[in-house]
Amino acid sequence: MEKKTQFTGPRRPAGGAPRPPRPAGASPAGQKPRRGGAERNSKDPYVINEHIRAREVRLVGDNVEQGIYPIDKALRLAEKMELDLIEISPNAEPPVCRILDYQKFLYQQKKRQKEQKQKAAKVVVKEIRFGPQTDDHDYNFKLKHAISFLKEGSKVKAYVFFRGRSILFKEQGEVLLLRFANDLEEYGKVEMMPVLEGKRMIIMVSPLKVAPKKEGKENKAARQPESNGAAASTEEVESKE
Repeated sequence: MEKKTQFTGPRRPAGGAPRPPRPAGASPAGQKPRRGGAERNSKDPYVINEHIRAREVRLVGDNVEQGIYPIDKALRLAEKMELDLIEISPNAEPPVCRILDYQKFLYQQKKRQKEQKQKAAKVVVKEIRFGPQTDDHDYNFKLKHAISFLKEGSKVKAYVFFRGRSILFKEQGEVLLLRFANDLEEYGKVEMMPVLEGKRMIIMVSPLKVAPKKEGKENKAARQPESNGAAASTEEVESKE
């Protein structure tokens, strides 16, 4: 007589079909889902809400009573205000948090960073090149340019270039640069004394006072903010030698 194969798998519970599993990050039945309760995006610059791992946090801001709170109490307070608990200083002990609308907070941070980039000064460096035996006419021509550069707020990088055996006249080049710095003392201050770098002896002069530039409407419309804060551009006035 043949034996029937017995089914030993899990039985369906009485009372109908089984419930589907609850999605990750969803709140239990009967509870209001917390703001930002989904899985944290790795690109988020801040840790918020239940993703904060500290047992207690320090709350700051105008909309709360400042002090140290257990994390559960801080989360309940943020949920009651229908805002987010944002960890703004994770390395503090305990971490510092604020209760704010997270999306508005991120918007304000980006706006502030954009304003800082727009206010960043553009550093302009103008280069002036001499030869070790520059004559007085050429020297005065370059000195006049240097004065105008400093008056407009640009830095001046002057250097003597030595070709071949002219490196033997490096003392003469140093004297020329010191004379140049002395003639510019009413318009700028020396940042770097003459120093020999390869075939060039260099001196750097910065303006004493940056005069504000007056811009027309067309220039203001055409001007674009620098993408990486303070940027530097160079122009060179070469020797006629």
